[in-house]
Amino acid sequence: MQLRVGMVGYAFMGAAHSQAWRTVNRVFDLPARARMALICGRDAGKVSEAADRLGWDASTTDWRDLVTRDDIDVVDVCTPGDSHAEIALAALAAGKHVLCEKPLANTVSEARAMAAAAAAAQAVGVRSMCGFNYRRVPAVAMMRQLIADGRLGVVRHVRATYLQDWIVDPQFPLVWRLQKDRAGSGALGDIGAHIIDLTQFVTGQLISGVSAVTETFVRERPLPAGSSGLAASVDGDGHHPSVGPVTVDDAAVFVARLDGGALATYEASRFATGRKNALRVEINGSLGSVVFDLERLNELEFYDATRPTAEQGFSRILVTEGEHPYMSAWWPPGHIIGYEHSFTHQMRDFIEAVATGVDPTPSFSDALQVQLVLDAVTRSAELGSSWADVEPALVTATA
Repeated sequence: MQLRVGMVGYAFMGAAHSQAWRTVNRVFDLPARARMALICGRDAGKVSEAADRLGWDASTTDWRDLVTRDDIDVVDVCTPGDSHAEIALAALAAGKHVLCEKPLANTVSEARAMAAAAAAAQAVGVRSMCGFNYRRVPAVAMMRQLIADGRLGVVRHVRATYLQDWIVDPQFPLVWRLQKDRAGSGALGDIGAHIIDLTQFVTGQLISGVSAVTETFVRERPLPAGSSGLAASVDGDGHHPSVGPVTVDDAAVFVARLDGGALATYEASRFATGRKNALRVEINGSLGSVVFDLERLNELEFYDATRPTAEQGFSRILVTEGEHPYMSAWWPPGHIIGYEHSFTHQMRDFIEAVATGVDPTPSFSDALQVQLVLDAVTRSAELGSSWADVEPALVTATA
């Protein structure tokens, strides 16, 4: 069986997804083989070059044609958030399986429409998944298993941070990730969505309510070269301003309750000077604790409170054994893997689900629930940290 993939977008996530599509059938024995058939972008010259560089058979500038072509089975959406809903809805309507990057959409209404369309498509065998790749890090998958097996007992505390510093310089330009109409939100949706999904995934508990603060530290930034009209209007003298407003958050901090009784704290910032991609999650339970740090991607710290007092202490688990999640496809024990492998594992799970007629996870409904948490955080922050309940992710299939 062959799955012919058409991908929309070819920048950072497009490159990461391309590497995964190229690799997945070379390292995993799967019931279907992915063919990198078509890549789409707005600039004909750039997308053609990207096709050659990334390994795609052909390129196009028309995503509407891509999603309706008879020689495409899967649509992979790697664009900014403002186009996720339009592309994914069109692809599902055309009977294509869909993989869509996170966060699922820019608004709750868009995410609800996508989840409803995915549920309707599911009824006729069309599969969809949202790309929260950190679920596929072997150490994270093992973290989830330890909790599911009861090794931590009753989960009481969740602490999650995701810290970056790539926009600390106030002269960094006003790229699309800093504009609400393109990105939906800032650090909250970009990296906060990851720790929301990851903590819910490993604990099996959903966030039920939040109290939040957000901040935009630099409120104006220089417009990128060659984009004088971006996010700015002509001034009274008929000139384009050289700066535009930042319309998203730079940082978000919130406390939360999970529906299983745990208390949680979350911090997402792109202003943590010195932190490049620092994701860390700690779970404390009645019988033990477990810690994952993305900068030590192949490791877990595990504390087993059931051991004799003289033997207690955090121990380091190197997650590289063949019996660990996903690791049987890779190297001998002790040989570490990297960030890019999480995307290869994501494609493995997606291909296997589609080929065997199983619904992959996280589903669009799962991603809608994350979107509802993002919405609750935004509402709470706007109301001065007032408590905001997370709306239920009720999904009704719509054609």
